Amino acid sequence: MFDARYTFGTRFDASFDDVREATEAALRGEGFGVLTEIDVAATMRAKLGAELDPYVILGACNPPLAHRAITADPSVGALLPCNVVIRADGDSIVLEAMDPQAALGLVDEPVVHEVAAEARVRLRRAVERVAELLPAAVS
Repeated sequence: MFDARYTFGTRFDASFDDVREATEAALRGEGFGVLTEIDVAATMRAKLGAELDPYVILGACNPPLAHRAITADPSVGALLPCNVVIRADGDSIVLEAMDPQAALGLVDEPVVHEVAAEARVRLRRAVERVAELLPAAVS
């Protein structure tokens, strides 16, 4: 597992489709649904004629957490949903999630900070669950 300034995740020696399927199941297990999907590679191909390795952004939402945050500060919707990226990187597939505390830390509202902390725990557990199911890439 790696931690960056605003994301955390891991690398797999598995197929893109296997990582995606396991990720969506793990997110569901933590109460998240996928509200949006952006196929970045397809978009860049269609709009720019550029070829990219597989790259998908899933907009994950946990409705009870989102409701608490939006109720505390209606403008927080501009920082939602939680993005989860699945992308090819050389011979491995990277799964990384935004750190909700990095994004929602911008908001000066204690309830939103509580929601961000809970969302972070749930997203990390989802990433860890995928790491338990699929083979890790050799660094």
